[in-house]
Amino acid sequence: MADDDKRFSDGSGTGVVVKTRAETKKPSMYKVLMLNDDYTPMEFVVHVLERFFRKSREEATRIMMHIHRRGVGLCGVYTYEVAETKVTQVMDFARQQQHPLQCTLERD
Repeated sequence: MADDDKRFSDGSGTGVVVKTRAETKKPSMYKVLMLNDDYTPMEFVVHVLERFFRKSREEATRIMMHIHRRGVGLCGVYTYEVAETKVTQVMDFARQQQHPLQCTLERD
């Protein structure tokens, strides 16, 4: 019998084996942030938001303008692995298109 199994008896000679389960906790969430620069075209930022973050044209434009005005903007909140993948995809795509666009993640 495993260490985490418990036996309970009702006094009749029969018992019930109850297996305890380890509690799972929710994974930490991470914000994917995009940074403003003076060289990446606004239309390219909108395209990235639509392509990698599945934003509508209107929402992508709103986020792009926020990034433009404030210097940084939230693209989405994901588990670490998903956030890391999205940052890598955006950075790789921007480099392929010869844009200095920066994307980063931060714990939520």
